[in-house]
Amino acid sequence: MRLHSRVRLLLVLLSLAAALGLPLLTYAPNRLLTGQGIALLDLLHSGSGLRWLALLPALPLLLAPWWRPGMLRERLVYLAALWLGAALWWLAGSEATLRAGDEDALARVSFGGGFWLLQLLLLLQLAEALQVLAGGLPRRVLLLLLAQLPLLWLLLTGRLDSLSLLREYHNNQDTFDAALLRHVQLVLFSVLPALLLGGALGVWAYRSARFARLLFPVLNVLQTIPSIALFGLLIGPLAWLGRQLPGLGIAGVGLAPALLALSLYALLPVVRGTLAGLQQVPPAVREAARGMGMTPWQIMLRVETPLALPVFLSGLRITSVQAVGLAAVAALIGAGGFGAIMFQGLSASALDQVLLGVLPVLLLALLVDVLFRLLISRLKGADDHA
Repeated sequence: MRLHSRVRLLLVLLSLAAALGLPLLTYAPNRLLTGQGIALLDLLHSGSGLRWLALLPALPLLLAPWWRPGMLRERLVYLAALWLGAALWWLAGSEATLRAGDEDALARVSFGGGFWLLQLLLLLQLAEALQVLAGGLPRRVLLLLLAQLPLLWLLLTGRLDSLSLLREYHNNQDTFDAALLRHVQLVLFSVLPALLLGGALGVWAYRSARFARLLFPVLNVLQTIPSIALFGLLIGPLAWLGRQLPGLGIAGVGLAPALLALSLYALLPVVRGTLAGLQQVPPAVREAARGMGMTPWQIMLRVETPLALPVFLSGLRITSVQAVGLAAVAALIGAGGFGAIMFQGLSASALDQVLLGVLPVLLLALLVDVLFRLLISRLKGADDHA
């Protein structure tokens, strides 16, 4: 048999190493004790024969590196990766029900390193297949979302409720909802000021090379300051300002220093995106606009801005994704958000509570990134048709 895909062979070898060498799940008597690993083979032997049938899609994935490239191979890989990913979730949920159901409310069945690594490798298999199956970004996103429908069904039907991560969610649902709202507020109200100020500074830097030479060293220094250090540096000045103006509700800890620090971090990508977008507008287009009698403001609004928008949105995408991650660190100064859940879990040595704070941040960052990519792709497509 001839090898047709070294990338898929590497994914297969890594998947075998994860499945056979790492625990798929861990079992602990309670949430604070270190869990005992449960291997995939132990899971298959402990349950019914249906557990073996659930792993049948692993066979086409094992053979995929030796199949000839084509649509048939990619369709089979897509369906097999989708099925196997859902099967691993089902296996985890059924084992959690057996070991830590209603009879033993304190026991915890958590995900092991093998589970997360296998899910990542299956996601890479899906990404490889989608490169062929879907020509454009919107279709790839749609097929990737369809691949998550089995997991959504398992969640909605309660088949995963006995897992430790889901128990943590149900035990902290009100806290989780409040953290989600605060995290979105932190991102939104830090990106919006950076968008307005950074856009204005970017236009000014484009108009004045001297101002750009003064501006970017300052922004670069701000970007190199560690986030925790910047939060700490703002505590003193904001606490003093709060004492001088008590009616404003400003304090050295909490929402104010978090929003200020996040906005300062967001400035550099926005300014660079604005400047780069304006610089890539062809000079001939500006000359044609001037020849038509447009004023500088008309050229800016009707010519330069539409052409610079995709590049500008690329900088805003980086800013927004960065803000989603940094907002978690803001919990250290009392700003709340998912970081508060994460640090509470760390202080209590409760890994699943840590994951309850980490996973939503990851998903929120991916969602923001995908939405911006779709918008940029749509704008570029509209420009190409124009």
